[in-house]
Amino acid sequence: MAFCLMVCGFLTCCGRSKAVLPTSELAKALAENNLDAVHAAVVKGREALGKKAGEPEEPDEFRPIPVDAKLMSRDEAQRGFTPHFATLEQMRWWRTGIDPTTLTAPLRGPASVIVGNVAAVRAKLDGADRSLSMAKNAAEFLIWAQEQAGSGVYPFPAARGKTKARAMEVAKRFIASAEKAGKLETVVRNGWAFDDAGDGGLQFDNGECGVAMLNLYEITKDQRYLDSARKSADWAAGRVLCPNWNYNSFSVFLLARMFAVTHEAKYLDDAILKARLGVIPGQLTDGPRIGRWMDPHNARPAYHYIMMRALAQLVAVMAPDHVARPEIVMALSGGLKTRNAEMVAEGVMNKDHALESLLLVNQVFKSDAAFLRDTQSSSALDAICRLVSEEVRRGKQPLSPGAWGLFLEFVSSRPAAGP
Repeated sequence: MAFCLMVCGFLTCCGRSKAVLPTSELAKALAENNLDAVHAAVVKGREALGKKAGEPEEPDEFRPIPVDAKLMSRDEAQRGFTPHFATLEQMRWWRTGIDPTTLTAPLRGPASVIVGNVAAVRAKLDGADRSLSMAKNAAEFLIWAQEQAGSGVYPFPAARGKTKARAMEVAKRFIASAEKAGKLETVVRNGWAFDDAGDGGLQFDNGECGVAMLNLYEITKDQRYLDSARKSADWAAGRVLCPNWNYNSFSVFLLARMFAVTHEAKYLDDAILKARLGVIPGQLTDGPRIGRWMDPHNARPAYHYIMMRALAQLVAVMAPDHVARPEIVMALSGGLKTRNAEMVAEGVMNKDHALESLLLVNQVFKSDAAFLRDTQSSSALDAICRLVSEEVRRGKQPLSPGAWGLFLEFVSSRPAAGP
């Protein structure tokens, strides 16, 4: 019991106990896949939060879009990834055989590099051959780390080094607590944390890495990448749901992508189950903040759009007549409406995750103009893209490698402007 209490905050992005709804009933209901009990526990959580339901733990910060901001041109996009190579080389810390306990960053970093470089290859941007080489290099490291952990999961460094990164600081405290409790061998192998003791936080990096490997598999058809992603998806499918909704959404995202690639029904079934029990119930369906997630942590824009991305990917792979589709679409629609409206009216409060989510939404619903209009998904995407374009022209690098590659791919695919 003492050990479980010590690790309850493991890998929460801010390391705060309020990152999840503080109800043992919810955790028990999720562990049992009991939807009625989940809803009952959520009602109690809503009552406890009162007027604070849907209010983020930190105030939103809006970045206004300059009135004269213009979207980057296709020619600018075509050349946009080449200057990024030097930056990626400088930041490359992932090397096969490195001591994971000395690392200062998690595996989501090289996963983002894979996503961005694969997007550059798909778009045939300048330097596509170099992009593919970088993606493969990062993938080799992820495969090695996964094999070192030995459980199918893309693990977390059991690091004890000095770093101010929140995720790494929390992981360091987790490792120290596990060691003090005499449980280190149950969560760490070869310097990698392969189990989060029920916290659910390993779903974050596992989901990001698994999807990145699927993206790389789709352009290379290298079976090793698919095999690695399958291990991570099978691990995700077997994990007990946790009370942090956005953690569960990383597994939904991965499982839905796995179904898209393999067409194996079990992955779709698992993704739907996890979405219906472990993501959607936390969303407000009434009140002034309808469409947001009720707890302070998941009410933050970054986690909101992480969950939008997962639901959009799930909708993308569901048959139009699937019995669960209306429920998923309703949750997605509600979530998009509330945050997109703010983005269009007040400015951009999140770039990376919102951009990834909205690019996917606009692709999934490209033939449904009414949905895109009602949710303001096209307008919100335009706002982000114009802001990013202006920031780049001012010498900034405003996005992660993954989001940057996806952004350039999107811009380069648009019709050329007329004379």
